Amino acid sequence: MKTSGLGELEAVLAVARRRSFRAAATELGVSTSALSHAVAALEARIGVRLFNRTTRSVSLSEAGAQFVDSVAPALSTIRDAIEQAGSFRDVPSGTLRINTSVGAAQRAMPIFIAYLQRYPDMTLDIVTEGRLIDIVVDGFDAGIRIAESVPQDMIAVPFGERQRFAVVGSPAYFAQQKPPHTPADLHAHRCIRSRMPSGAIYQWEFERRGEAVRIDGKGPLTLDEPSLMLAAARAGLGLTYLTEWNVAADLQAGTLVRVLEDWTPPLDGLCLYYPGRRHVPAGLRALIELIRESADLQRTQRVSRTRSAKKSA
Repeated sequence: MKTSGLGELEAVLAVARRRSFRAAATELGVSTSALSHAVAALEARIGVRLFNRTTRSVSLSEAGAQFVDSVAPALSTIRDAIEQAGSFRDVPSGTLRINTSVGAAQRAMPIFIAYLQRYPDMTLDIVTEGRLIDIVVDGFDAGIRIAESVPQDMIAVPFGERQRFAVVGSPAYFAQQKPPHTPADLHAHRCIRSRMPSGAIYQWEFERRGEAVRIDGKGPLTLDEPSLMLAAARAGLGLTYLTEWNVAADLQAGTLVRVLEDWTPPLDGLCLYYPGRRHVPAGLRALIELIRESADLQRTQRVSRTRSAKKSA
């Protein structure tokens, strides 16, 4: 790792973002000792300690916080200038950092795979987490979330099919319990509850003919990961509330049964989003173009399926 100049500044910003020398070193692809030496060299040169270090934690000092606030925008401008110059290359290259959720990343994987196959000089750094973060402050080029979660000051590029939530349970569960016909019936059922990244329990949302209902179902299990909810539902522990994308394979295989389908209207789809107040890197522009190509192909396929269905009818 560089021991002066931009390398030291990148090191400080990475440690400030991650609050950990080890995590920052992993992000930058260097050893922890090299990163520590780079930060220490900068601190020695300016004569100020930028971080308070203990055996358990790393935090910015008051001087460090002011330093990061001043340096981060300038370094972002320098990166943009480098990326803008590099955009004149025929083939995009470099690293694209994207923040998203696990579920959104799984749905976007075909796009990511196609992107890396088309642009072998690009590297994707995908960070998945449930909480919604400020992608600019945390050093990401873009984010992927459902449309309603995208901050209003961001440019959003929709992609992927619209989804609905689905209430599902196992055949064994329904062998002992009558299927619910209205959301209110869920109060008589065991529900596998969902904890959101904020720690709050998610209330199941339903709507039909203008009537909107939220249900805080009770049950023996609270989880925060869809694959665990699926496993619990398959085992007959209760009903779960997940997107159609999560439960499609189980519904097709018959391991889960869907109920209350007429109470779950379509949701907004996913969006790639990015800040609009700066130059868009060539690698991000290429990903946006690929997403739009994919969306056009999906629209064509939907039209074709609709026409085929009408002919069959």
